[in-house]
Amino acid sequence: MSAVPNIHLDRLRDVALHPIGEKVRLGERLTAADAITLFRTADVLGLGHLADAANHAKHGDVVTFASNQHINPTNVCVLRKTCVFCGYARLPKEEGAYRYSLEQVLAEAAQATDSMTREFHIVGGLDMQAGLAYYTTMFRALKAAHPQVHIKALTAVEIAHIARIEKMSWTDVLIALREAGLDTMPGGGAETFSAAVRDVIADKKLGGADYINVHHAAHELGIRTNCTMLYGHVETIEDRVEHLTMLRDLQDVTGGFLAYIPLAYHPDDNELGVTLGRQGTSTTGMDDLRNLAVGRLFLDNISHIKSHWIMVSPSLTQISLAFGVNDIEGTVVREKIYHAVGATTKQGMTLDELLRLIRGAGKQPAERDSFYRILRSFDDAPADVVGAAA
Repeated sequence: MSAVPNIHLDRLRDVALHPIGEKVRLGERLTAADAITLFRTADVLGLGHLADAANHAKHGDVVTFASNQHINPTNVCVLRKTCVFCGYARLPKEEGAYRYSLEQVLAEAAQATDSMTREFHIVGGLDMQAGLAYYTTMFRALKAAHPQVHIKALTAVEIAHIARIEKMSWTDVLIALREAGLDTMPGGGAETFSAAVRDVIADKKLGGADYINVHHAAHELGIRTNCTMLYGHVETIEDRVEHLTMLRDLQDVTGGFLAYIPLAYHPDDNELGVTLGRQGTSTTGMDDLRNLAVGRLFLDNISHIKSHWIMVSPSLTQISLAFGVNDIEGTVVREKIYHAVGATTKQGMTLDELLRLIRGAGKQPAERDSFYRILRSFDDAPADVVGAAA
């Protein structure tokens, strides 16, 4: 971790943050105990100051976004009955189940023809009829029709599922997908790595260690990936820190993670939300900000921290730009998975809306590619601070 000279300890009301602030100032790595303190402090503004200073040391005032389009080709999933936090999945003959044909995928992707889309974000269910041939055929067709568009596709859980039904290794599946056009992988499917937590929310899903190992295999092949953590359900603070430690440890070895994205649990329209009596509620804004800020400070080897405005709202995402975030979810076009469990945000955002949100936080917007290379900046336009977040 690089030194962060712009730390002001007098802005930290919680004295327990002072030694952590000094570590951040000197560029020393935080411990698990430090992370627990950061999660538990009531001094959220002090936490924000530390995270904002650390972010500014890395990225200045630049906030990036990608012009991406989500494609969810199937919601059929063998874990329909065991992932109790999910409201998206369906059994093959259940009402609402679907699996796109190649023609349907291409029809949805056609929106990229005359748009600014630079990335297809492709994830779906664990469908027994969507094996390796389904995705390699899809990726080749997408690359033929849209050679300029990057393919970020398939979570570690989906990779392991394909390997299982094809009786192949994770590495061989990844090689075949890469040859067909896979460029990078998203970070979904991590949930929370704790075995005790997974026993409650997803007891049949790929375990935390195997999630790490699939990403390790991808990184060894030169496939960069994102990483995530689902928070706000039954996990403890200690579970969160254990999860973040496993991500940081892998990044120390491979350097393959591009970005970390904490994902807020939505309790509507899923069994877990009913069990917990949480229908109609969601994570608090304070907890959303804590997860982003702690990610910035603890994951010192992952350069980019991303806020997913679809999950936490554009307004909260705008505030997060003062809590260590340097990247936000892009244009999207249409998102299905989180809207299936209660997300009430819009399913897409225009370029003008993104620029207004970023400028309203006093930041400089820039469009990036999927490897975080700046494609164009928009810092020549005046900031619109008043009423910036819609």
